[in-house]
Amino acid sequence: MAAESEKIYECQVKRRRLKVGGGYEPFWKLKTVTEALIDDDTEFRCSDCTGAVKLHRHHVPGAPPPHIAHKLKTDSEYCPAGLYFRKATDGRLPRMSEHPVR
Repeated sequence: MAAESEKIYECQVKRRRLKVGGGYEPFWKLKTVTEALIDDDTEFRCSDCTGAVKLHRHHVPGAPPPHIAHKLKTDSEYCPAGLYFRKATDGRLPRMSEHPVR
């Protein structure tokens, strides 16, 4: 029996935009992981809890498409998209990450 792993197919990526007074400001944009890879984005975070995620980019036949998974188990335990949150039976409530990516 294969171990179940966390697979999230959308994330926020850090982008830059022009400020009204000149210069640039960072902002987070929601994208699919595949789009983020095509655009060569480099900074990712969970769109539900703003926690740190790791990217699984290699697609091999029979495996899932590119996706992300939480780096911290505590984020996965309280994020609505997290595997541990979905498996929990204790009635826990979702919350934002205690270590958000800014």
